[in-house]
Amino acid sequence: MRTHSESRVVPYSADVMYRVVADVEQYPQFLPWVVALRVLSREEGGMTAEMAVGYGPFRERYTSKVGLDSAARTIDVVEIKGPFRTLENHWRFTPVSGTSCQIDFSIKFEFRNPLLDTAAGAAFEKVLLQMTDAFVARAAQTPP
Repeated sequence: MRTHSESRVVPYSADVMYRVVADVEQYPQFLPWVVALRVLSREEGGMTAEMAVGYGPFRERYTSKVGLDSAARTIDVVEIKGPFRTLENHWRFTPVSGTSCQIDFSIKFEFRNPLLDTAAGAAFEKVLLQMTDAFVARAAQTPP
């Protein structure tokens, strides 16, 4: 199983960063590897969403439960259907000052198919290294 985590302080409020990451329907507009996204259902405290991703020759579709807690500024995502044996990611946004926050992001994943895990795993890791940057860039375009 592969894991990745990072923590960084950014010049945007925790509320802005939370809104950007929680607005999953906008992902195809600014995350280059997200080909499509559709919300299948909404419930109190979250949603179920289907995402299609592509990177180079790889294309996959999966469904996740997205837990949203705006008061705590946390987002927790767990895949419930798709090519992964495990896919979980967690976001935490902690105010540092009125205009900045600390982002804590972690993810763990493993594809069900060992060949796909080997072939796509390295590409997936490359994407992960760009993920937080893409959200921070989007926050720069988001009103406070």
